[in-house]
Amino acid sequence: MSKLGTLGARLYRGEVGYDFVGKRKIWYGISILITITAIVGLAVRGLTMGIEFEGGAVFTTPKTAVSASQAETAAQAASGHDAIAQKLGNGGLRITIGGVDTAKSDQIKTELAKDLKVQANDINADLVGPSWGETIANKAWTGLVVFMILVVIYLAIAFEWRMALAALVALIHDLTITVGIYALVGFEVTPGTVIGLLTILGYSLYDTVVVFDGLKEGQKGITKQTRVTYSEMANKSLNGTLVRSINTTVVALLPVAGLLFIGGGVLGAGMLNDISLSLFVGLAAGAYSSIFIATPLVADLKETMPEMKALKKRVLAKRAAAAAKGETEQDPQDEAPYDDEADDDDAAPAGAVVGQRRQPNRNNRGKRR
Repeated sequence: MSKLGTLGARLYRGEVGYDFVGKRKIWYGISILITITAIVGLAVRGLTMGIEFEGGAVFTTPKTAVSASQAETAAQAASGHDAIAQKLGNGGLRITIGGVDTAKSDQIKTELAKDLKVQANDINADLVGPSWGETIANKAWTGLVVFMILVVIYLAIAFEWRMALAALVALIHDLTITVGIYALVGFEVTPGTVIGLLTILGYSLYDTVVVFDGLKEGQKGITKQTRVTYSEMANKSLNGTLVRSINTTVVALLPVAGLLFIGGGVLGAGMLNDISLSLFVGLAAGAYSSIFIATPLVADLKETMPEMKALKKRVLAKRAAAAAKGETEQDPQDEAPYDDEADDDDAAPAGAVVGQRRQPNRNNRGKRR
């Protein structure tokens, strides 16, 4: 078995683990810092909306020796509006100009042909009206809101409202970071971007549900024992699915990285950047939030419940009593799964079977027969 597989098995059995939940304040701080950076980038630079949302024209030229920066200057001079030019893999250019109507597009095409030293008939122009762009934007927002509502309803029914709230916070966290990155790098927001955002939200939700399913199983009968608190149980469940989350994320990121860095960067396929950047950032943020945000947040919310407060008090009291007697307390992460009769172990008569295991008579320890 590979080393990673062996580690995954040991994590699943609880033989090793990392205290993600116990160090949640660190992860919260990192997330807050990243989120603030994204919000500042969004507020300062704003989003570069594609013509699909604002209306305008896209001019695609044949192969030309003119650079993208030179083409932008020429397009701005011809149209009087801001323009974005991207070099394509075939040596041509894709020039996007916002706020251009049909009447002015022919004039712009003619002037661009002169500046770029190509034939006007070889330049392809695609026009989008502002009203159509506004309709698309409204539908995108509507789809996003409906998705969020359905997610909360599903998680509240399948699990509970605390897990639904934690998952919603994680999804908003992923959205904020992805949108902030778009603002910082200046990529256009197109329908492809919206598709990418909805895709990463679905992926992030899947990763979160996998962890939450472990929490749901682990919390059964948790108040009937005095070995672990809810936070410790949540951390053990999280460690049990850690390798699976990492493997899923890496496998998903590899093809997306190919789209972003090879398709968009090397080949110059600008259309690929619209969806690949949102997927790449969102997948990474989704994996992070599932591990470092969603589960610790659930633990925080659950620890406010009276029964969980009482459980934590009993667990700490038992450990304090064991420490006073000089007994070594076993690491909660290394303990076997508890059962409903865990609290009755100490009171079991000699030789009784508790949880399918025969318990030794503690009064006879150290005595010779």
